Amino acid sequence: MNTRTLGPQGPRVSALGLGCMGMSFAYGPADQDEAVATLHRALDLGVTFLDTADVYGPHTNERLLNRALQGRRDQVFLASKFGILMDPAQPQLRGVNGRPEYVRASIEGSLQRLGTDHLDLYYLHRVDPNVPIEDTVGAMAELVAQGKVRYLGLSEASAATLERAHAVHPITALQSEYSLWTRDVERNGVLETCARLGIGFVPYSPLGRGFLTGQIASAGDLQSDDFRLQTPRFQGENFQRNLVLAETVKTLATGKGCTPAQLALAWVLAQGEHLVPIPGTKRRKYLDDNVGALDVRLDAGDLAALDAAFAPDAIAGDRYSAVGMTMVGH
Repeated sequence: MNTRTLGPQGPRVSALGLGCMGMSFAYGPADQDEAVATLHRALDLGVTFLDTADVYGPHTNERLLNRALQGRRDQVFLASKFGILMDPAQPQLRGVNGRPEYVRASIEGSLQRLGTDHLDLYYLHRVDPNVPIEDTVGAMAELVAQGKVRYLGLSEASAATLERAHAVHPITALQSEYSLWTRDVERNGVLETCARLGIGFVPYSPLGRGFLTGQIASAGDLQSDDFRLQTPRFQGENFQRNLVLAETVKTLATGKGCTPAQLALAWVLAQGEHLVPIPGTKRRKYLDDNVGALDVRLDAGDLAALDAAFAPDAIAGDRYSAVGMTMVGH
């Protein structure tokens, strides 16, 4: 397995991580035994950068990783996140909490559910606009001093917030959505700020929430409780327009002798050595396919063709619902 560094002074991790959310949350039902087998397969392949969060389930995803990592905790670079509030009885109702006391309570819960005495990376999942980022990161820094966390991260934060947070305590990684069809961080200063400050960038949903794999031809291919059905890009005319983009990826992948997923991931990997994408899956066959992206090389012509096809005005619909969009970019 190739490795990359999360920022010039940061830790070395597998060049491709594994997003674990779908094993317990958001993408319809999952076979828990297959999910554990997928986690074990990831470790066997050298994919050791695992990403979870307390809100996934909520809580069930962290417990799943506890089960899967029995006897293997020292083989992984384990990341979790806090800060999103969710009522299990009303999963569409969300909130955020970045208060220092919530930081301290959240880490204890995550450590207990994960069955570990420390996290390698702890992210603020969403910035709380009602709490100064200095207060939140200050409380997170206390966790580092206590040995409960090794490195700190933010998720979906603005460039300005990232600057302020980094001034309080070094931020090792910023996690935000980034793929061929979600390229906001190229235009809002986030990627540039990460490069300038020496912060690793961790793209989540690098396969466009599975859309760029070519496996989703209609809304009927998704389970009724799949959260993607609530997002504009997967609805109505937007869905039909975006299918053209998925077909473009499929055509270019055929020409390269790889799968659409591998092409989409290879594009993300080609955007810089400080990027470590974390494609999510709950099945071994897709994990194996994703890891194959590390062997795909894109030349200047390939990159130009993809850039032309995925111009900003080519993508139809926002990446989250109206409520979800209010939680990003603070």
